Amino acid sequence: MKKAAVVGATLALISLGARAQSTVTLYGIVDLGIDYANNVSKASSGTAIAGSGAKLVQMQSGVPLGSRWGLKGEEDLGGGLRTVFRLESGFDAATGGLGGGLAFSRNAYVGLSSNRLGTLTFGRQWDANVDLLEPFTLNGQYGGWYFAHPNDMDNLDNGFSVPNAIKYVSPTLGGATFEGHYSPGGIAGQFSTNSTYSAAVAYNGANASAAVGYLHISDPSTAVAGYVSGGGFANAVYGDALAAARSQSVLALGTAYKQGAFKVSANFSNTVFRPKAGGANLTFQNYELSGSYQVTAALVVGGGLTYTVGHDDATDKSPKYEQINLIAQYALSKRTSVYAMAAGQNAQGDATVAQIAGFNPSSSKRQVATRLGITHSF
Repeated sequence: MKKAAVVGATLALISLGARAQSTVTLYGIVDLGIDYANNVSKASSGTAIAGSGAKLVQMQSGVPLGSRWGLKGEEDLGGGLRTVFRLESGFDAATGGLGGGLAFSRNAYVGLSSNRLGTLTFGRQWDANVDLLEPFTLNGQYGGWYFAHPNDMDNLDNGFSVPNAIKYVSPTLGGATFEGHYSPGGIAGQFSTNSTYSAAVAYNGANASAAVGYLHISDPSTAVAGYVSGGGFANAVYGDALAAARSQSVLALGTAYKQGAFKVSANFSNTVFRPKAGGANLTFQNYELSGSYQVTAALVVGGGLTYTVGHDDATDKSPKYEQINLIAQYALSKRTSVYAMAAGQNAQGDATVAQIAGFNPSSSKRQVATRLGITHSF
């Protein structure tokens, strides 16, 4: 009897160990390339120097895909419940520098995931628009940074992740997925200051897909590390509007259709910068149409057109931008690809200069950038 009890207890422990299995995966991407731009101004303290536009040749890291490394893992708790975590850091492969100066600039979260109830996570994470709407943009599929809507005003190129986020992702039911997040500001007596929230729903069918989402950020210049003038690029598209904004909101819609080797996508976003007090709104609407074609198992080509219309309520001015994006990508293996890409932008209406995201502004209404690069994933 005693032997039977010992054997039973041993088998129970073995069974518990089998159920509570955990896995940890190291992964990453290294992207490097050489850029050429026809007209890029010099800048001082976030302000472009008039008349300083010139040709630029540079090595740049993380354009189609941000250079990154990370750890992700899960522990099986039994009954379809798992603990999940991710730690992901961006880095500059050209210099070895940390992305955003943070140890884990892209993601740092932990939570629980249930096959039946969905996933709830806590920490630095992408908002719902990034997860569910970015895939409908060309920059979200192939081109990255340089193909983003002007200066990534709608964060559909995941220019920033959200700190202190509580995020829920539903199970997929009938092809539909819901996602939402809320991030408290963490300031006593000021409930909304530095807070953010987002919600999005997406449907993915056999050939067609669509999504709609909304992102709201209170005090965007301090709540998230956005595309702020100063310390980085001179922002000729929306200038000081981000730094002066009480809130930034983004409504986005996307749709796509795939047939064989061909895929066509379209998206729309409406971004509003609302000032802190006594000011006027600055609004931008982006319209994008793109397509890609899998020429062979190794070669894919893609292209797209983005048209941006802005309106400054304070001046009644309407800056406009038109950008054409092209890319060809060839897979040398499952993990290594080489690519060539180009972007060209024309400033129209009341816009005085062109500016492709990732560069300082042109000194004229036109700017062209080309890139040859290589990407390796591990």
